[in-house]
Amino acid sequence: MSTPAIAPSNGAAAPADAPAPPADGPAEGLKCANGCGKKASTLACPKCKELGVPGQFFCSQLCFAKNYVLHNKKKHAPKPQPAYNFPPGTSDPFKSIKSHKYTGPLRAVYPDERVPMRKVPEHIPRPDYATDSELLSTTQQRWSGVWGGRAFAKAEEVARTIAYGLRDAANGSEKQGRVLDAEQIEGMRKVCRYAREVLDIAAAAIRPGVTTLEIDEIVHAECLKRDSYPSPLGYHLFPRSVCTSVNEVICHGIPDARPLEDGDILNLDVTLYHGGFHGDINGTYPVGSSVSQVNLDVIACARECLDESIRMCKPGTRYQDIGAKVEEIAKAHGFQSNKTYCGHGINQLFHCMPNIPHYAGNRATGTMKPGQTFTIEPMICVGQQKEVHWPDNWTAATIDGKASAQFEETLLITETGVEVLTAAPGWTLPGKKAEPVAAKGQDGAAKPAGDGAEKKKKNKKKKKAGAAAGAVTAVAEPAADADSAPAATE
Repeated sequence: MSTPAIAPSNGAAAPADAPAPPADGPAEGLKCANGCGKKASTLACPKCKELGVPGQFFCSQLCFAKNYVLHNKKKHAPKPQPAYNFPPGTSDPFKSIKSHKYTGPLRAVYPDERVPMRKVPEHIPRPDYATDSELLSTTQQRWSGVWGGRAFAKAEEVARTIAYGLRDAANGSEKQGRVLDAEQIEGMRKVCRYAREVLDIAAAAIRPGVTTLEIDEIVHAECLKRDSYPSPLGYHLFPRSVCTSVNEVICHGIPDARPLEDGDILNLDVTLYHGGFHGDINGTYPVGSSVSQVNLDVIACARECLDESIRMCKPGTRYQDIGAKVEEIAKAHGFQSNKTYCGHGINQLFHCMPNIPHYAGNRATGTMKPGQTFTIEPMICVGQQKEVHWPDNWTAATIDGKASAQFEETLLITETGVEVLTAAPGWTLPGKKAEPVAAKGQDGAAKPAGDGAEKKKKNKKKKKAGAAAGAVTAVAEPAADADSAPAATE
């Protein structure tokens, strides 16, 4: 389960299948996008830039402002989505929220009869946030004595609370990640092995017609069989035992009553708490036999991003260098890496330092040290990497409604390299892939990798990823007012 990155996003590029607006201004002879007949200047609509709408240049600020209402309706309005046929006894919980707009075909499908929060037997130890003293309602009071402390209510801002960390604030030595001793590492190995087992069992249940609530029930039951607490349950009021992110949902989807459809893709994000430690893992899976080639490609790309990141891990590697590798691979395939959510430290705490963003130019601090445990979990998007949140304050969906895929492993830095604590039995790191000769567009077809100017710009931003990685060991044990015009930008 990811945390939002502290470092701000640098903005989104155009979709892979759309021609990007010229970096320095309009093409020669281009007319004003409002149709006034005048020559376009370098003034561009900032909303069009964000959405990747090409060629939206205007002759002047006045012309842009006068025609903004019509321009906004034509260029920024979301495309109408086909109506969803809700199964009997279900409905959309957000239908009365006028400000909420779905970005893609997916809908929240909740049972009309509320499903209560699942119970955990009293004999199973709980993480501190699952007890009354850790409920979100008490956070403000607990933060009052911390310098610079502030309680954040929205789910997308939870990591800021975590990143300051009540424990980390009291223990400055852990600002770049906790180092575990031999006994604690064995505790992490055990819970991570359990997490892998539960993920594999849940993934085996994926098929058309199954609901994510049914998968949540499987995950919950399998956690209890292992005397483990499902870490997401009650975490900052998250209501279920697993995150289930379908199609355009980037992360933190809440299980509901929507039957999975042939052609969907589904991410399962499983975390267990056992013996005082958390183990975190996720994977993305095709549903049925009709998944589009581009969605299969983005699944493969997300896994490649994770594998190549793991290859870099060893003592001395900078955490910020992981993001450069992820973005390099994603862009080579014509995709984008989400910049809001990041990997994180994990041990006795569900989320803690270090933060590990998945994009180049991030400002993550610290280097890897033996005994540190953390996750890497790149979220790769077919189109725009930016997200919008559903009114449940958890579900993060792509801004353009196109698919996203993710993989995650919990890692341990050893004296010589890295151990993948959540690896499947017998797993080994795949051989390094050759550099792609061409990027793939959103339709799955090959497309040019870009002109010389793009490459030059990319090379200026790219940072060196460091020396070759050390040994890898696997555990083999079983929104703004639409009518108000912003200023056009150059």
